[in-house]
Amino acid sequence: MDRGTSPPVARVLSTRTVKPPPRPRELIPLTAWDVSLLAADYIQKGLLFPPPPPFPTTSALLDHLEASLADALAIYYPVAGRFAVDERRDDGWSVSIDCSGQGAELLHAVAEYDVGIDDVVPPDAADVPTRLVRSFFPLNHAVNNFDGCELPLFAVQVTELRDGVFLGFAYNHALSDGTAFWAFINAWAETARARLLHTEAAPRVLTPPLLQRWLPEQDEGGGAVVLLPYADLEFLRRTARETPPPPVLLRERMLHFSPESLAALKDRARRDLLASGDAAGATAVTTFQALSSLLWRSVTRARRPDPDQPVVFRASVNCRGRLRPPLPPEYFGNSILAASTGPVPASELLATRAHGRAAALVGRAVAAHSTDAFVRGRLVGAAPSVAAFRLADANAMFVSSSPRFDMYGCDFGWGNPVAARSGKGNKYDGKVSLFPGREGGGSIVAEVELAPDHMAALEQDDELWDAVSPDAAPYQTIRH
Repeated sequence: MDRGTSPPVARVLSTRTVKPPPRPRELIPLTAWDVSLLAADYIQKGLLFPPPPPFPTTSALLDHLEASLADALAIYYPVAGRFAVDERRDDGWSVSIDCSGQGAELLHAVAEYDVGIDDVVPPDAADVPTRLVRSFFPLNHAVNNFDGCELPLFAVQVTELRDGVFLGFAYNHALSDGTAFWAFINAWAETARARLLHTEAAPRVLTPPLLQRWLPEQDEGGGAVVLLPYADLEFLRRTARETPPPPVLLRERMLHFSPESLAALKDRARRDLLASGDAAGATAVTTFQALSSLLWRSVTRARRPDPDQPVVFRASVNCRGRLRPPLPPEYFGNSILAASTGPVPASELLATRAHGRAAALVGRAVAAHSTDAFVRGRLVGAAPSVAAFRLADANAMFVSSSPRFDMYGCDFGWGNPVAARSGKGNKYDGKVSLFPGREGGGSIVAEVELAPDHMAALEQDDELWDAVSPDAAPYQTIRH
């Protein structure tokens, strides 16, 4: 690859609007869960695939993706809508999904300078080439989810590489959380696969989404519209755009943890807690706690805080199964809250054999913030706000996404992905996103965002690198 003097990027060649079949107009009001994400960026996740052999031309591939996306949008029709804002006189504003079939966008792009899969996924586990990867995603100009009033709620960019293709998804986070997002992507992949394998059969979705929004008042026969207490629409727009961009270009690493490494981390946390006399904490330790506490300690150490500096761990928690009665897994909307530990002096977090204590702190924070009573209290007792998920903090680490999301099951008809990556949305120093490992078996990949000096310090962290595993299924070993 000859890059000349500039790094390679993707160049967009065309854009198509994809609409579902016509249906009666419907307005779906956003819940307090949903509006809390109006100030966040679009979800930007993408999948890297080997070359799609069934298609003689790129145009045929795009036609296939367009037709199957229209099939998926017929079922997930809110994804093809826009946001609508309604003034309630002196009471405030409400935001709804206007399901009028305005359409999603399908973009076609090519990567410059003969870029291939090895350039996107370097074989030496180096930094993610962020400038290149971020050019694979649409709607980079969207400031936040409130832009869904004018911009599509979903767009996908199909970028041709020398030896593969990258599908970059941009999805309005106020529309739904990651659980529902990946259910939609998998439903699209299923319809695409059905069109290739059974051309005469009607594409179907195995588990249709539950599109009715849940409000806690509904359990008592209510269900009031959520009103945002802002003076006017322009004030709401300004409020949603307050978060400044990161002051420096972040470095990004994908850290792989094998099932064996994760089991060893759990065992170490348990032994630490048993040695401190916390048998209950030792019994309750999960893989999430063990991995999160390792990353929390390592990121904190890389920042070199003063010993008395308070530090915090935060994580996004899926509340579907924590409500009573629980929401079904196919609930389409947001059902996440941010769990947080209390402030801990850095010296205590980084003390010898404190891995177990950190794991217990993470577990107790998640448990305390995700009971049925707590969730209902947060949704009913507090005034609605668009700022609930502004979690960038120089003294905190925040974990989002989930290794339970079925990223590598997304087969659009030409095989499973070889890598998952993300765009620039919702990135800041100390942000960690968890992905499943491509080889499965309970492996996890942690995408870590840090300022350059912090990442340089993290690279010297022996505790972390003793747990990081070589990729058990590098793309080079299964090249098509």
